[in-house]
Amino acid sequence: EERSRQENILAAAGLSGSGDDVAERFAAIEPRVIDLREDVFAPGLDPSAVLETRRSGPAAASVPVPPELDIAVIKTRPRYVVGYFLYDGARLDMIILPVYGYGLWSTLYGYVALEPDANTIVGLRFYRHGETPGLGGEVDNPRWLAQWRGKRVYDDTGEPVIEVAKGSGAETGSPRARFEVDGISGATLTGRGVTNLLRYWFGPHGFGPFLDALRNPTEETT
Repeated sequence: EERSRQENILAAAGLSGSGDDVAERFAAIEPRVIDLREDVFAPGLDPSAVLETRRSGPAAASVPVPPELDIAVIKTRPRYVVGYFLYDGARLDMIILPVYGYGLWSTLYGYVALEPDANTIVGLRFYRHGETPGLGGEVDNPRWLAQWRGKRVYDDTGEPVIEVAKGSGAETGSPRARFEVDGISGATLTGRGVTNLLRYWFGPHGFGPFLDALRNPTEETT
């Protein structure tokens, strides 16, 4: 399970390689616990302990998601989440965050990697879902996943507007093009689920305030 988690995080970050050196490549990535109530790092918590006990105990305290905000259809979310950070010396190089939410038939679980601006997507990887093979299951298709690189999560107002289009995404040069990827043929509802889970997790009840603090660092977010 640990190796699989590392492989999926590396895949989202575009750092996949030969199977034998997963641990070596992952060693460059620093797991850090994020407190989503305070929107800061929680240095007193061990990432491994949070991962192991995320379904029980104080380190995994669940917070109800208000129905009007629950576009990802998850009902609750943990207070503490483990994010993954790649540094070049003291400089932040990449942010990799876990996301999940409901598609058509199942909850999709994945990771999103962002550039240091906490807005531009490096990559997306779903590692567990039960969507229909050949339809919603195309969220695993490398060609579809490749579209995400370089897309933006937030518009100029700070609103998460990233979107899976209902058909083809906006034409190159269109103002919407940097926020849209092509839809999945025959899987409109799965695409809508991906849109909603990303907008939830990058919104005000998810990572949004933390990422905003990361762009304007204080002692608690460095």
